[in-house]
Amino acid sequence: MKHHNKVLSRTLVLTFLACIGIAGFAHAQAEEKYWQAMKKDYFPQAVLEESAAIKIIAPQRAESGAQVPFSFSIDYPMTESHYIKSVSVIADANPVPLVAVYHFNPNSGRAEISTRIRLEVDSFVHVVAETSDGKYLVNQVPIRASGGCGGTIGGDENIARQTAGKMKLQVKSESSEQLKQAHLLIKHPMNTGLQRDLESQGYRPAFYISKVVAKFNDTVVFDADTYIGVSEDPNIQFPFKADQSGKLTVVIQDNEDKEFTATTDVVVN
Repeated sequence: MKHHNKVLSRTLVLTFLACIGIAGFAHAQAEEKYWQAMKKDYFPQAVLEESAAIKIIAPQRAESGAQVPFSFSIDYPMTESHYIKSVSVIADANPVPLVAVYHFNPNSGRAEISTRIRLEVDSFVHVVAETSDGKYLVNQVPIRASGGCGGTIGGDENIARQTAGKMKLQVKSESSEQLKQAHLLIKHPMNTGLQRDLESQGYRPAFYISKVVAKFNDTVVFDADTYIGVSEDPNIQFPFKADQSGKLTVVIQDNEDKEFTATTDVVVN
């Protein structure tokens, strides 16, 4: 993640310049021109293999660029010797393209996520999976959307900050009794730093969740690094293995180093 953070920092420096040009492309169709340079930044020295094993579900045209449903699942073993190690979601045309990096392990059960993302303009969204033996798989979809990262924002910022971090956590069983599905709802404005306050007309500072870690009985089953491309009030669904009853604990951290925790009981018959 050190390399990803360097890329993110450099991108943030260029964000203002990028935003100047965004308005003119708000209704342009998704283009692939960004990807060749971008993949060298995020995955230097890696050979990315196009793979149909990565299944992506997303709308061709989103009703709102601020709330774009986005899911992926990867048909790959999740054993001790072969598993998906991490998955990066990259929205090519966003001011900050890296949306999130999801870390998996055999205790995850499956490498899949259902969530909502932001898109500022029409864009290809790439999903890049790194396997435990160092291979990189990639797939992508074009999505038409606009205005998800910038624009204006209303409401009382102080109230939004006071309620930020509240969570609802539920767990449901999958077809296999040992495989569970966690549904996490987080109250958080996920301010991008590119949105103007309706009253002051100044930019609200970036304020977003940067880390999500889930443990089942003290074993990490899900770990995510998240950025401003995740939607307001994040909705994240992820699987995990549970071979006995216990507790699922989720800890989130925002970019101001505030931490919040939610727990729920998990029953295995």
